[in-house]
This record gives sequence, C-alpha cells and structure tokens, in this order.
Amino acid sequence: MKKTTNHLKVSGLVLLLAFAVTSCSEKKHEETNEPVTKSEFNLTNAKAEIEAANKEFMAFVAAGDSVGLANLYTEDAKFMSAGNPAVSGRKNIQSAMSGIIKSGITRVDLRLIDVWGTEDLLVEEGDLSLFVGDKNVSEEKYIVVWKKEEGKWKLFRDIFNSNQSAK
Repeated sequence: MKKTTNHLKVSGLVLLLAFAVTSCSEKKHEETNEPVTKSEFNLTNAKAEIEAANKEFMAFVAAGDSVGLANLYTEDAKFMSAGNPAVSGRKNIQSAMSGIIKSGITRVDLRLIDVWGTEDLLVEEGDLSLFVGDKNVSEEKYIVVWKKEEGKWKLFRDIFNSNQSAK
C-alpha cells in the first residue's frame, strides 16, 4: 500500500509539473504575439451611420433614383410594403422602387426613433411621411433590419405600413 501511495504522489507531481510547464510555455507564446486589436462595437456610432444612410435614402427618393435606392439594400434583402407581397433581391427591389416613384411619390421623410443591435445586425424603428409634391399623402411607421455588407450598413429587411386603418 505504501508503494502505491508513493506511486500516486509521484504521478501527481509529474502531472502538476507538466501542467506548470505547459502553462508557462503558453504564457510565453502569448507574450511574444502582437496584441490583437478588435474595434469595439459602438451603438452610438452605428446609429449615426444609419441616420446618414437614411439621408441618402431620402435624397435618392427626391432624385427619383430607383437604382441608387436599390443599392442601399443587401443582395439578399427583402422589401415588405403593406398590401403587397414581399419583394426579394436587389434587382426586384429596384423594380419596386421604380414603381413607387412612378406612382408619384416625390419625397419621403424618415424619422429614426431608436436603434438596437450588435456589430452584425441592427434594428431601426422609425416613422415616415410620404409626399407627392408638397402634399403629405401618408403617415407610416417602419422597422428596418440593417446588415453590414462590405463595411457599410445596408437594408436587409424593410417593412412599413400606414398609420391609417384600412377602409
């Protein structure tokens, strides 16, 4: 029994020594590597980027530029307006935007209420007004899911509907 106890003590010491050596070599390895710098996600900055993208969106509507509008969306985006089937993909969204512009919409005012999310996806809640000329023709609300694509926030899911009840 005494031989077994000594054998266990020696085995335990060997394991402890092996762990200590491994830990030291890992620390040495970590110390020799350059520090990895990952920029921390900042929701305030992201919100400012979304506000800038919304200004671009409003400018494209005012210019009647459906191609510019479509390019604000990801390749795999969905555009979901009230009373219509969902439209998928940038090319189809460009057609939908062209239809909206041809319907007489000359301006949209987007008012961001709040933004939540992470460095991968953001959700924006807001209100919007649609105009034909100077006439406000609709008050609406929206939710947009934004996704970072090629370093820029783009619309990934866009859904909106009127504040007025259906007649």
